[in-house]
Amino acid sequence: MRVLLAAASASSELSGVQRHAFNVAHCLLTHPEISAVDLVVAPWQQELVQNSGPAPSGRLNIHIAEMQPGSFHRNVWYYNRLPLLAAQYGADVVHLAYPVPIGLRAFSCPTVVTLHDLYPYEIPSNFGFPKVLFNRWILQQCLRNADSIACVSDTTYHQLGWYVPQLIRQKALRVYNCVEPGPLYAMESPIRGWTNEPFLLCVAQHRRNKNIPFLLRVFRQLIRRGLVDSSMQLMVVGIAGPETRRIRRTIQRAGLERRVRLMEGLSERELHWSYKNCEALVAPSTIEGFGLPIAEALLAGSRVVCSDIPAFRELGGACCRYVQLGDGAVDAFADAIVATLQQPRRSPIAMPWLSAPIIANQYVHHYHQLLALAGASQKFRFSHVVGAPGAERRSL
Repeated sequence: MRVLLAAASASSELSGVQRHAFNVAHCLLTHPEISAVDLVVAPWQQELVQNSGPAPSGRLNIHIAEMQPGSFHRNVWYYNRLPLLAAQYGADVVHLAYPVPIGLRAFSCPTVVTLHDLYPYEIPSNFGFPKVLFNRWILQQCLRNADSIACVSDTTYHQLGWYVPQLIRQKALRVYNCVEPGPLYAMESPIRGWTNEPFLLCVAQHRRNKNIPFLLRVFRQLIRRGLVDSSMQLMVVGIAGPETRRIRRTIQRAGLERRVRLMEGLSERELHWSYKNCEALVAPSTIEGFGLPIAEALLAGSRVVCSDIPAFRELGGACCRYVQLGDGAVDAFADAIVATLQQPRRSPIAMPWLSAPIIANQYVHHYHQLLALAGASQKFRFSHVVGAPGAERRSL
């Protein structure tokens, strides 16, 4: 079975969508029934694939899509060019790493889209107006036209029912993100000038739902009340976004310039060094679809303090310290961090249900179901479509 995995997105830095796509490729390549994975990325993501992508394999083909920067060009490429590439490469299944515009019956094979969250509806401030309306349209259009919707958590699966008709919800299933213990972590700190100061870690893009300004108020409270080591720092790892200006302004007004490090572009090894060496992972999100840092932190043996939201509960179970957001949350979060730091460091926690073999089996089983339903032996055979434009093939 040959799977085309479409992962071209706006960011040239490592983010949730790219990590999901790379992990799906890794999972599929562990399964003997997968003859090839064709991973399609944008031109500005080539270095990202080389540094943080799936391990080289004779069954992995990296394709560089011929697209211009900008959401308009990217969406037009997905709608017009991706079906041609799927036919050219003889894909048995097309797997979209996130919702993008696709035409109804545009592909000659089944299509699966990963649904990470319902942010365009649940937190429209992540996008701003009127951009959020366009994101909602793309989301609905993709969910309507895709053959299957793979939700990354039960939380996302259940929330889907609030925003789409039952006919669309019937196409959905839950397949967790693959999360495994990290690779050998970096031997040196990615923090410039670091001299063994203790630090709290937050892994989050600069978006409204990540609640980073709230965390900065919590950190200022910890320092003001003398509740943490006088040299304690806060390390926020995540790509810049709509909240970056507000975050920097909050840091400046609170006088935290020397205590807060905003970092992006870390490699997988550097990120896992951060999990291994932090005093605790702190995650104050107001809403999440999955919560990858929670799982990664627990697998690395990190202590975790996080907001009490369904996605974090689903992943963290009894292994995290949860804090209700709302009135008095700054003090409550600060107290929870103090209490957590007084506990011994955790041993890494096994999460076999997120492992590559388990996730690969679920995907391959579902691909077979889609092919059987569609009459794969006849309907989804490629006969004469060759030479499709739109991507340059390259193997890493």
